[in-house]
Amino acid sequence: MADFREQRAAVKFCFLLGKSGTETLEMLKTAYKDDAMGKTQVFEWFSRFKNGEISIDDKPRSGRPSTARTHENVEKIREIMKEDRRRTIEEIVELSGVTWSSAALFPRMKRDMKGKRFADVAEVKEKTTEALSSISKDEFRQCFEKWNKRLDKCISVSGEYFEGD
Repeated sequence: MADFREQRAAVKFCFLLGKSGTETLEMLKTAYKDDAMGKTQVFEWFSRFKNGEISIDDKPRSGRPSTARTHENVEKIREIMKEDRRRTIEEIVELSGVTWSSAALFPRMKRDMKGKRFADVAEVKEKTTEALSSISKDEFRQCFEKWNKRLDKCISVSGEYFEGD
């Protein structure tokens, strides 16, 4: 996983050099490949810099912090995959302790659709359906079982913050 703070610094640098958002996006894609910030993020940061904001830190947000996509978890999964690239999702989940739903379902769809342009809403629906159809019924079942357990846990703790499953 790329360090987005580092990329925001690169965006600020390009902005200060007078580069366009499009030029900056292309440079980030060249440097960071699949880990590059998306177009929306790049243009959002350009807008902030144009409005006089100089910080590259995210604005504070309310709500529960993400517990799955951390640098530690990403590195753990990367190391597991380096050891044996033929591991299944279930093996990676077991070895890493990261839940399957966090590790695979929506990031997988995002990866399949990232950077693509769609002519209309019908095409978005078609491509989303194709991406979802590529996920096995067993994978969906496991995902929803885990979501259901997590929902039950949320209800049992009356919506209070908790770590893990």
